[in-house]
Amino acid sequence: MSKGDVMLPFEQRRALKIISGLNNFDEKSVASVVRAANAGGATLVDIACDPKLVQLARSIGNVPVCVSSVVAEDFLAAVKAGANMVEIGNYDSFYAQGRKFSAEEVLAITERTRDILGSSIPVSVTVPHTLPLDEQVSLALALEAAGASIIQTEGGMPMKPSSGGIQGLIEKAAPTLAATAAISKAVEIPTMAASGISAITAPLAIAAGASGVGVGSAVNKLNSEIAMLAAVREIYEAMIAEDVRVRV
Repeated sequence: MSKGDVMLPFEQRRALKIISGLNNFDEKSVASVVRAANAGGATLVDIACDPKLVQLARSIGNVPVCVSSVVAEDFLAAVKAGANMVEIGNYDSFYAQGRKFSAEEVLAITERTRDILGSSIPVSVTVPHTLPLDEQVSLALALEAAGASIIQTEGGMPMKPSSGGIQGLIEKAAPTLAATAAISKAVEIPTMAASGISAITAPLAIAAGASGVGVGSAVNKLNSEIAMLAAVREIYEAMIAEDVRVRV
């Protein structure tokens, strides 16, 4: 699969990435997420940076495989195993440990990753939500100049939204929607919205300027593969409906 094939859904502004988790090395869990992503209409699946998991994901279906890490040197083996994209990000597990990433560190990892992989593999980079919004935009511009292919946004989700239902879902996604709106206007490369994205907020992300969305806990925390598939399909159909409205 060529770089152009992997990037096409972003160019069409309909990319849907399902995330199994940067630190999820459980083969059974990853396989369930990958099967749901393949059957539900996802255009990309994001897994931990491990060659064995890459081979597993590729054996399950045809959806392109992205691997996530914050260590540039980890990527090469995964790419040789068949990964189609790399992601510097999915920092959630680090935040839980009190670990934060500075703009300088993220930029350095990106530059090192490009040095190792060259230009043939798409590189997605998450801009940390811990930075003020203006600094997120500045970092996104620097990452674009350093060779990033995609900028992924994230949000510091509140522990508990003040409201339930649809309003609560929008509250959870508000930080990443704000970052998406600001960054997508500043850079020329695609922007992907992640953190708190659901079937309700995925169309809002596209309207805010995203070329795609990344969905993790709304899928990978579910307790059955059938439920995962239903969640992926619901988000996919919401994005398709938004695309139809835009075309009309």
